[in-house]
Amino acid sequence: MELIEEIPKISRLDTKKKGINKFIKSLNLGFDISNFECVDPSQLEDIKPISSGMFGIASIHRINDLPRVNKFFEKANICLNYGDYLLICLETKDSRRMRILNKFPRIISKPYYFLDFILKRVLPKWSVTKKIYFWITKGNNRVISLTEGLGRLVSCGFKIVGYQRIGYLTYIVSKKNSEPIYDMEPTYGLLVRLKRIGKGGKLFTVYKMRTMYPYSEYLQDFVFIKNNLQVGGKIKDDFRITSWGKLFRKLWIDELPMFINYFKGQMKFVGVRPLSRHYYSLYPEDLQELRITVKPGLIPPFYADLPQTLPEIIESERVYLESYRKNPIRTDIRYFFKAMNNIFIKKARSK
Repeated sequence: MELIEEIPKISRLDTKKKGINKFIKSLNLGFDISNFECVDPSQLEDIKPISSGMFGIASIHRINDLPRVNKFFEKANICLNYGDYLLICLETKDSRRMRILNKFPRIISKPYYFLDFILKRVLPKWSVTKKIYFWITKGNNRVISLTEGLGRLVSCGFKIVGYQRIGYLTYIVSKKNSEPIYDMEPTYGLLVRLKRIGKGGKLFTVYKMRTMYPYSEYLQDFVFIKNNLQVGGKIKDDFRITSWGKLFRKLWIDELPMFINYFKGQMKFVGVRPLSRHYYSLYPEDLQELRITVKPGLIPPFYADLPQTLPEIIESERVYLESYRKNPIRTDIRYFFKAMNNIFIKKARSK
């Protein structure tokens, strides 16, 4: 009887490894997964500096199950040299939704996902239930958006090289390019606190309602380079903005907490927007100096002039600031009524 050679079955692990290698190859790094030290991110004490001939550290488990994600990133940063790589994987919120809806019949999956949304996405963000949630779950199987995963990496000293979804997991390759920031107050809840440049060039905390995913602020440079600016000076196709965030911005709900800054005397009613360091760096030096001579405002000259591009926004602010220096009260009154006309009559909106 003729013997038939049995073809070996390809395991799921082999298939996954093949997909990861294909992803790494697409980044043109010159090496593959075999050049990474594979570690268990839950065992921080076992993570050591990489061996000679290795190019980085790879996590063998998804970061969704780590109680303290940033501690792993910080430890990896310490064990890597500048220019070395970190490979991680996570199940994004979108992949999680897809997995749950595909796992059960529709009549079960919809209610299941709704319950999962409340337990895994709402409770961890609400200060009243946040501690209880993490006490019960120990941080296991948490929901992490792609934006949050990328932002956490950047805050811990890594530059994003590329990412790709393979199955239900998204793999991210990043490169060490700085020391960790060790942010002890990340913007995680509904009310966010953002560092902005105020009068005298001093940083102050601006209060806003959340419209972006957690850790979005760390991706400003990354998204700006990737997407550039759209009409009105905002970042084009900004994936950091949540679905409800778009509605909040359209109705200005997100800016209502800025009245806290107004009553604290850090902002005035009409004035230039309080800018992040990144946006401030895009302005010419003379306008940077002119901006910090006055307090930023709740209603910017943008709504009075409706500029389309960043150069037009810069020129609009320059004209306002020069006019304000000569006659502050008359200038603010004129800009206020012009802005109100554009907002309520011409329906000007923030994006």
